[in-house]
Amino acid sequence: MTEPRKPIVEMPLRVRYHECDGQGIVFNAHYLAYVDMAMFEAEKALFGSHQEALAHGVDVVVAESNLRYRAPCRYDDELVVAVYLNHLGTTSLIVDFEITRDGHLCAEVKTRYVFVDPATLTKAAPPATVRETYAAFQPAQAD
Repeated sequence: MTEPRKPIVEMPLRVRYHECDGQGIVFNAHYLAYVDMAMFEAEKALFGSHQEALAHGVDVVVAESNLRYRAPCRYDDELVVAVYLNHLGTTSLIVDFEITRDGHLCAEVKTRYVFVDPATLTKAAPPATVRETYAAFQPAQAD
């Protein structure tokens, strides 16, 4: 039996009125803003702050995001965005986000980030300390 995944962080948020569209549900693009906010919270949990993460000589940029909507979210809903490491590559990582309301899955987002040099924004392998920090959250491999 495999262990449940360990989230890097679980970020609570409340849907604000202006995030909803004419149908009364969260406008689709806001889900990407939610996961972006959660990724900064993950950096804070892992490194202390975004600035401290940058001090390691590496940053991450979004290369690809895929969203799957499961249930609509509405104004004043209390959501939780859980952040999970899916894959740690040589110069990239894949992060899964689960957005839930009262424990029910509302949206899933899979984002591929590329590690870059903060000064030049060119692809760069992260230093060992950064790899080790993320690796602690790598999912267990099935036997």
